[in-house]
Amino acid sequence: MDTLQATVLGLVQGLTEFIPVSSSGHLVIGQHFLLGASSHQFLEFINIGTLLALIAYFWRRIATIYGEVVEQKKYTLLRNILLTSIPAGIVGYFLSDIIDHISFFGSVKVVVTTLAVVGVVMIVLDKLPRLTMLPRLEDMSWKRALVIGVAQMFALIPGVSRSGSTIIAGRLVGLGHQSAAEYSFLASLPIMLGVTVKLFITSTDRMYFVDNFWPLLIGNVVAFIAGILAIRFLISYLSKHNLTVFGWYRLALAGVVGLILLLQ
Repeated sequence: MDTLQATVLGLVQGLTEFIPVSSSGHLVIGQHFLLGASSHQFLEFINIGTLLALIAYFWRRIATIYGEVVEQKKYTLLRNILLTSIPAGIVGYFLSDIIDHISFFGSVKVVVTTLAVVGVVMIVLDKLPRLTMLPRLEDMSWKRALVIGVAQMFALIPGVSRSGSTIIAGRLVGLGHQSAAEYSFLASLPIMLGVTVKLFITSTDRMYFVDNFWPLLIGNVVAFIAGILAIRFLISYLSKHNLTVFGWYRLALAGVVGLILLLQ
């Protein structure tokens, strides 16, 4: 992989990891047309840049949660974040090797389908029935947190979007748009940390990292910068708007990529 390819894929990862249009879906599409194939290892390693972007942006919020637990013995938000992480964490941990060897998870056709389906859900989301609105993240029950966790589990399928699935679920269980986005980002931290740790535990992944150090470094630096900009944009945007525009974007992208595949 050359510098330009790593830069482009890092930019795609950084912009789409937090904006609910599916980073994995865009990377599968990008690698399909740039490289002719997709690499699960590259997709996983390039998450490091966006993980660091998430920590850099939310470090004050993370410090506040830590203070609430240590000094005030308030565990509700931390408990919910961990509960939300459990379903995807379990499936990812025990089935990651299987997922890596199933072509379904690297298929552009699957991405086109999931982009379209979730896009429709985003467009009609505000018309769907929702639970009682919650004024604060700290007021959410463990049952509602677990519902968001189940939704996050489906984000293992490229094109679904981790942020998209958790924001949609957050809205359905009673969070406002901005609160749902903030909780989505916080709840992704344990998963992203777990994936990163697992990468450096596995010998084959460590070897891949060493062999592809410079492309991965470039991709992750670009992903870090783009990730911070994407988080700032989405938090600001959802303070006044809903997910409809992202739904239409997903449908448009699915249509364009689907048409290209048909003409190939």
